[in-house]
Amino acid sequence: MRRGAVDKVRHTADATPGPVERMLAADQASRAMGIELLTHGEGHALLRMTVTASMVNGHGTAHGGCLFLLADTAFACACNSHGPVTVAAAADIDFVAPAHEGDVLHATAVERTRFGRSGLYDVTIRRADEVIAEFRGRSRSIRRTTTKEPR
Repeated sequence: MRRGAVDKVRHTADATPGPVERMLAADQASRAMGIELLTHGEGHALLRMTVTASMVNGHGTAHGGCLFLLADTAFACACNSHGPVTVAAAADIDFVAPAHEGDVLHATAVERTRFGRSGLYDVTIRRADEVIAEFRGRSRSIRRTTTKEPR
């Protein structure tokens, strides 16, 4: 193996996690739901979640709160990609089709605009090519640089 290739691998392995990775590492709720970050960049993110038996409601479909959590996590990854700690100011979701146990869902978050410390983000949850839900999040960057709230 060439020396340059070894150095490149070592450099990648030693890279400091970015704001999205740091945020997700501390996000126990998303981890408990099995949410996986597939890709992300400035203003966008793609996440995956498989609907488990514990996510199904009394009607035999995925609980809306679980779908909201997936969309909200994708939103958080997209709006925190720029660096400053950013939180949700508001969000809403439209459920378009039911999801069921075993469904593999993908949430794609896209930044629509940022203005001052605020931003608008859209998230689409899909099962393959079928839209399951549409989410809109409104973000607000806060002045402090850590995600830990003072008590």
